[in-house]
Order: sequence, then C-alpha cells, then structure tokens
Amino acid sequence: MFGLGRLKLIGVVVLVLGVAGGGAFALGVVGAPTVESVDNHFAGVSNETTTIHTNLTVNNPNPIGVRLGGTTVDYAVAMNGVPIASGEKSGLALETGNTTLPFSTEMQNGQIPPWWHTHIENGETTEVTIDADVSSSMLGGRSISLTQDETIETDIIGQFNSTETQPVNASQPFVSDPVLYINETRGSWDRANLTEAETPMDLAFTVHNPKPYPYTVSKIGYEITMNDVAVGEGETERGYTIGPGETETVEAGTAIQNGNLDRWWVTHLRRNQVTDLYIDFYLVLEGGGEQFRVDMDAIDYEKTIETDIFGNKAQYPTGENGTAAAGGDGTSDGETETPTPTPTPTETATDGGLLGDDGTETQTEAATPTETATQTDGGTQTATQTDGGTETATQTDDGGILALSR
Repeated sequence: MFGLGRLKLIGVVVLVLGVAGGGAFALGVVGAPTVESVDNHFAGVSNETTTIHTNLTVNNPNPIGVRLGGTTVDYAVAMNGVPIASGEKSGLALETGNTTLPFSTEMQNGQIPPWWHTHIENGETTEVTIDADVSSSMLGGRSISLTQDETIETDIIGQFNSTETQPVNASQPFVSDPVLYINETRGSWDRANLTEAETPMDLAFTVHNPKPYPYTVSKIGYEITMNDVAVGEGETERGYTIGPGETETVEAGTAIQNGNLDRWWVTHLRRNQVTDLYIDFYLVLEGGGEQFRVDMDAIDYEKTIETDIFGNKAQYPTGENGTAAAGGDGTSDGETETPTPTPTPTETATDGGLLGDDGTETQTEAATPTETATQTDGGTQTATQTDGGTETATQTDDGGILALSR
C-alpha cells in the first residue's frame, strides 16, 4: 500500500508570542509553545470534492492559556506540485497543554487527472509535500516553516509483463480450441506521447498459431475499467497474419482517458482506497474461411490497487469495509450525495473552542509548498532549525503510499 504517515516533529518549533511583557520569554519565565504533530485524513468524498481533515497539535507549556492574536498558521498539501488542499487559521487561543487546531479543506476532484499525468510522466513516481507555516506580526512578518516530503513509487504497468503461456479459445461451433497460444505479454507507458488528456500504453503479445492453416488478426480491441468506471476503450486496425505453426509478435496501443479519472477517484475513496483495474482484450480473427471475435479471457489484465495516502485509513476509513457505496461508478444515482463520515478528534469539537472571539478561519483552493525535506533510510524523522526561523522536517520512506497489493 502507498502511505504518508503521521508527521511527528521531534524537534522544537518555536511559535514566537507577542504578549504583554514579551521580555518574559527571553528570561524563561513564559514557556514557548511548540508544534507537536500534524495529522491528515480523508473525511469524505462527493462527486465533485474530497474533504481532507488536518489536525495540527500545538503544546502550550504554560500554566495558563495564552492568546496569539497576531499569529497565523497556514497549511498546504501538494502531489508532484499539483495543489491538493490548503487552509489558514488566525487569532489563535491556546489552552494549557496540547491544543489541536483542526483544518477542513475541500479538494476539487478535478485535480486528480493533472496529478495522474505527473505521476506517469515521472515514471510512476509522486512526491507528496506537506507544508505548515507559522507567522507572527511580532516577528516583523517572519515565519517558521515545517515541511515534509515523501517520494512514492508504483509499478502498475509492470504487472502486465508475463512469460506464462496461455491458451486462447474461440468457444465457437465447429472450431477446435485452442485457436492460439499467448506465450508472452509485455507492457510499458508510452510517455513520449503522454498528454494531460490521455495516458497511452504500448502492449505486445507473442502469439503462436498451432493450427495447420494461417490466422489473420484483423483487429485488437480493449476496454479499460477502474472500479467499473470506463476509463478507456478502442480498437487497433493493424492486421497480422500468423502462419501455421508460426509465432508472431502482435502489438497494440491502448490508452486511459485522464478526463474520467476524477470519477474513478470517487469510487476509490468510497471503497476505502481500493481499486480493481481491469483491461478486457479481444481479437477479430479470420481463418479457415471464417471470421469471428475471440475474447482473450486468458490474458485479460486484472489488478487490485490499494492505497493508504496518509497512512491512517484503518483509523479513518472511507466507505464501508472496502465496499463501494451507492452510485459507486462516480455518477449520481438520483439520491442526494453526502460525504462519507469519519471519526473526528475528541480534543476539539468546534473551531469556537479554539479561536478567540474575533478568531477567523479561511480556506484557499491551493498553496504551493516552499520548503523541501530529505529522506533517509533510518526510519526516523528529525527537525532542524536554520537561520531565519525556518525549520525543515526530515522523514524516512515508510514503504510508499502508492504501493500495489499483490
């Protein structure tokens, strides 16, 4: 599965406070609050939007609550530079101990096709970036930044490669099966012709004709579905003649229509981030004076893809036990659409308990991350302070959030 885990900040991030008697901080009389963690999860999905909840936990070590009237916290998520969600809080009030600041942001599902394009263009690689920025008017506009980057890799097309021999049966009257054998299948993304609208694939089949007469393959057809959402179909018009007892490589170009991927995304979340990818192939053959269509069930490509983008879907599942909800093909079923509910933290019930009387919360559709982090292999995450008040978080790869279930 592919997973971006809970962001634990081991280092101390100083939120500079402007309060009466500000010199108390320098004297150590008043403790400086710290950012303890950032946690994200999907909270629901409709045909148009995906709700992302973010909980940023701040610790106030002082015995009394404090108010950060001139402090703003910004939050943003991007995948391969494609903005996914962002939010902002200002006028913060912190009780003593830990306070969780909740963000609720709406991602437009139309962002999924652009992200998919970058994922394939980068060789099935995605960099997920989470930025949390804290700024204070008491610092003359300076800010403290926390950034987490994680590189994720998948191998969707590679699963098509096989050297297992499979018989192809016509299942037609007066035709003895098998009519052909598929000795090998190969697949690759055609990244040279990749566009924002279409994801082309180059597929090849090594076909053997066991009959004493030739076969002509006049067409190769395909249909691609993801959770029963049609994302591509077509036929190749190139013909092949396979002589008796001969073996021929038959090539076929297929493509996923990226414009349909936002509908697929809805079903993916409704099934708790599980997708069944299916490519149905068929041949139109001519041989022995007959023309007939052959469904190549033996080599139809089927793969279950399971993701865990924020690494906590067991705690915050979307959908019921991985089962598609009504309207699971991403279309309206005539009923009112409501987001899928998920558990919410008990520390904070509403924004009213976290903001002052004049506290405000705003959302924006996008924010571009400005900091980067470096992954290591040690399985730990550290935070280091740099000149200028910027902190960079470093986290290891926890296995990838786009990894495929086998």
